[in-house]
Amino acid sequence: MPALLFKNIKQLAGIQPQATKVLRGKALDVVISLENAWLLAVDGVIHSFGSMAHFPESLPAQAEIVDCTGRMVLPAFVDSHTHLVFAGTREDEFAMRLAGMSYEEIAKRGGGIINSAKKLQLASEDELFEQASRRLKEVIAMGTGAIEIKSGYGLNPQAELKMLRVIKRLAATSEATIKATFLGLHAIPPEFAGRSDAFVDAMIDEVLPIIAAEGLAEYADVFCEPGYFNLAQTERFLVAADKFGLKPKIHVNQFNAFGGVALAVNHGAISVDHLEVMKDEDFNALQNCNTIATLLPICSLMISIPYAPARKMVDSNIAIALATDFNPGSSPSGNMQLAQSLACVQMKLSPNEAFNAATINGAAALQLSTELGSITEGKRANLIVTKPIPSLGYVAYNVGHNQVGFVYLNGIIQE
Repeated sequence: MPALLFKNIKQLAGIQPQATKVLRGKALDVVISLENAWLLAVDGVIHSFGSMAHFPESLPAQAEIVDCTGRMVLPAFVDSHTHLVFAGTREDEFAMRLAGMSYEEIAKRGGGIINSAKKLQLASEDELFEQASRRLKEVIAMGTGAIEIKSGYGLNPQAELKMLRVIKRLAATSEATIKATFLGLHAIPPEFAGRSDAFVDAMIDEVLPIIAAEGLAEYADVFCEPGYFNLAQTERFLVAADKFGLKPKIHVNQFNAFGGVALAVNHGAISVDHLEVMKDEDFNALQNCNTIATLLPICSLMISIPYAPARKMVDSNIAIALATDFNPGSSPSGNMQLAQSLACVQMKLSPNEAFNAATINGAAALQLSTELGSITEGKRANLIVTKPIPSLGYVAYNVGHNQVGFVYLNGIIQE
């Protein structure tokens, strides 16, 4: 792999010291940058960077030169919550929502997660892989360099394992960094109506041992919500998953706040995701802990629910990350630039806060802070070279437009 030298960079933004793992409070609003800069990547890793006034006198042999005149260089985005593997789309439900039906009403009519599960169960592993590969290339082209992908649309042991094997194939064939999550408790399938505890047993007894044996996931997830899975079921699943080495990343407080945040924090959750509905005790649970609050503004836009109170979270010194929740029902977009725009307009974050939440803090939500999420010597060269733009704030301001010119993952340009 030839060395890469990016020169004449208008602004190199997102610089962090090696010790920085996550940003909170006022620090979230600070983006360290360098004007008129260069950056050298060697063997897919950021080797060094600096001002063009101190351009390196000697370069590695056969170094490839990338002239970035007029362009910015940023760390690639880290999308820490997605459902990128799915079969088919649900635009019919979009029309239902526009006609006034709620997410819960659509689910009761056989829509929502159950709808996606039926389609996924019928799809082959190869079909799922081909569809997901196309989506992955699309989100990379919009700047995503690392991504979490959940199962959860299988709703039976065989289909859940099929999804996780697809995710493993994606990780083996893409330069993107991919983390897999076993969303074992996403919804109660019709055949387990009235017997949700038996479904929890099936996911624990039939799937967790195979996941551990094949190395199919790193995290475990539950849709902890009335009408889906209660606190006792959530805790039972998390305890079982922990015995197989899976760490918690929990869907919680999307529609109701009833103790799920504290439960997740007490079990050492890496992140708690959604948080559109919050009580004082939820804020208290997230203060002074390592759990990341992952916020999903595209979901709020698409299904017309409240946006998570990001401004209050930041002001309460809670570490937040932004992700897309890319899925066929409630968030059919993997555009991290759109997530940042919505976070600014609807959640009252500054462009700097949104950028940091989509990069270094997203990396923290996937335990990747030492490898990705910032311009730091020794981290992987997952880089965005923007189109010619006036400033970093333009990414969130110019809503709906892709400001990414080129993406390099591990120092390799993505075509």
